[in-house]
Amino acid sequence: MTSESADRLGVIGVVDAVTRRLRDQILGGQIGADTALTEAKVSATFGVARPSAKAAIEQLVASGLLVRTAHRSARVVAIDAEMVRDVYRTRIRLESAALRELAQTRTAPDAARSANAELLAMPAAADTATVDPDLRFHTALIDAVGSDRTSRMYRSVLDEVRLCMAQVQGRRLLEAAAIAQQHEAILDAVAAGDADLAAALLGDHLIAAEQRLVEALGSVWTS
Repeated sequence: MTSESADRLGVIGVVDAVTRRLRDQILGGQIGADTALTEAKVSATFGVARPSAKAAIEQLVASGLLVRTAHRSARVVAIDAEMVRDVYRTRIRLESAALRELAQTRTAPDAARSANAELLAMPAAADTATVDPDLRFHTALIDAVGSDRTSRMYRSVLDEVRLCMAQVQGRRLLEAAAIAQQHEAILDAVAAGDADLAAALLGDHLIAAEQRLVEALGSVWTS
């Protein structure tokens, strides 16, 4: 490997590290909606060169977590009801297609059952700790199809799901047991080869989650 190649790989590593840190802070709510992220600010915060800061910002613009309009700095996307609905309807399209494929072979992924078992083991009260195993359940359904491109596409949508949750304080989460029960019904339908039922149960499950977030967003606007 030439020194030029090594330098290029080093820059890529720095950009990826800064991108991950910014992504975690945005999805964790530490960087709020509509916050401007300039190259100078990112460069100073993380102690990296301006070109690396610019590349990290552009990666987050491409992933949908930041938005850049003409003659303005990139800013954290501020969610609204239309965005929440679009994100969840996109999930329904992708996940329904995955479930229909899995139902053809009656494949209920082990990774999905494992994530659901974590939900069942949680305390009864609603808790933000349900978010990770819940999303891992859904990701396992997509990954079981075996398409790298579909998995990458789905994960970009999940970033926006987490962004919705980060920006809405009253998340209106269901109890873990209720989530797990709905998941179990979806898996049972897949295992039975009933694609229509699996897709219908998924649609009900995600539309209910969408409605809770939209309602919570409305309470933020009126508070």
